[in-house]
Amino acid sequence: MTNIFCIDESLLKLAAQAESECASAFAEIDRIADINGQKVLKAFIDNRVSEGCLKGTTGYGYGDLGRDTADKVFAQALGGEDAIVRHTFVNGTHALSTALFGILRPKDKLCFLTGAPYDTLEGVVGKEDDSGSGSLRDFGVEHEIVTLKEDGTPDLEAIAKAAKSAKVGYVQRSRGYSLRPSFTVEVIGEVIKAAREANPDIIILTDNCYGEFVEEKEPLAVGADLIVGSLIKNPGGGIASTGGYICGRADLVEKCADRLTCVGMGKEVGCSLNMNREILLGFFLCTQTVASALKTSVFACRLFEKLGYKTLPESGEKRTDIIASILLENEKNLTAFCKGIQKGSPVDSYVTPEAWDMPGYESKVIMAAGAFTMGASIELSADAPIREPYAVWLQGGITYPSGKAGILLAAQEMLSAGNITL
Repeated sequence: MTNIFCIDESLLKLAAQAESECASAFAEIDRIADINGQKVLKAFIDNRVSEGCLKGTTGYGYGDLGRDTADKVFAQALGGEDAIVRHTFVNGTHALSTALFGILRPKDKLCFLTGAPYDTLEGVVGKEDDSGSGSLRDFGVEHEIVTLKEDGTPDLEAIAKAAKSAKVGYVQRSRGYSLRPSFTVEVIGEVIKAAREANPDIIILTDNCYGEFVEEKEPLAVGADLIVGSLIKNPGGGIASTGGYICGRADLVEKCADRLTCVGMGKEVGCSLNMNREILLGFFLCTQTVASALKTSVFACRLFEKLGYKTLPESGEKRTDIIASILLENEKNLTAFCKGIQKGSPVDSYVTPEAWDMPGYESKVIMAAGAFTMGASIELSADAPIREPYAVWLQGGITYPSGKAGILLAAQEMLSAGNITL
């Protein structure tokens, strides 16, 4: 292993062993990327993507060929009837909020089937003391949270009971700032089956963030009605500089489009400016980008397991998203790790990350993210709330060599600070 970054030789030797032990996991990642890459290519071919699709529109955006074609490409590749893909979604939470407000009505009930959602969605759902905020609660939508079992897996019996009175069942694929396992598409299928047996009419919305193209299938293939995600995560391929998508049943996508713009206009308006090329090129590249992020994650987990730390998932476990948690045991380790990730970033490598009061989160959060796109989780980044168990959430890596280098620099920073011994 070439030592361009002056990594401790003992650490390099350990890293080489870790990488060798990842061979079978890497082969499986490449196998899935090959399948999904062909799926995406076929969607481009079947929907006649042309040079004209790469150009944008202004004003009202009537007849925007690239925008409308991108909707079709996403829908086919992700397994939906229709999709709405827009740069005007400011983040994944905005896309999720649009979907929820699009399909829920006053006096409906929303049921979170896989535990509490991300912290950032709390304001959308609403709290008891936020009357007048415009939240779902403020509009008369009730909600219930089905807690997970002690081992972090879905409680199918409780899900069936809660689903009986629910209009919408919400499934969160990834774990957020928790240490429960992320849910595979197979497990999501079991959750949907339990809910549907109790209530055949329930609408299942899945937060698909961080999970696109990690497995051979998406949640729509196992019964989800809608999936929602962000373009600065997996499906943007490191190219899309903003945006999100909603994909699934055509009638529900139409309701969501009416919420994003206005009733009666829906998907017919909304200029794409100069974003069509970014969105389409990013989606075309994304399956290989996801593979690079997964390899970075698996390597990081294996290296830190060899250094004596617990990881979730473990390096040999099946992956369903690009996120890994490394339990670093104390704030000193956490800070050193993030400093090392920042030093290995292509942008702002000279910056020192510090914990701050991040909007939407209760604890201070430290983030290492020297990315070409601000907040792009498909690019190598690490973040963590400053609270026990001092786990860092690692994601991204648009190329495996740069991702591996970032992980080595994080370990080196901990070693130099005297936080680990070899």
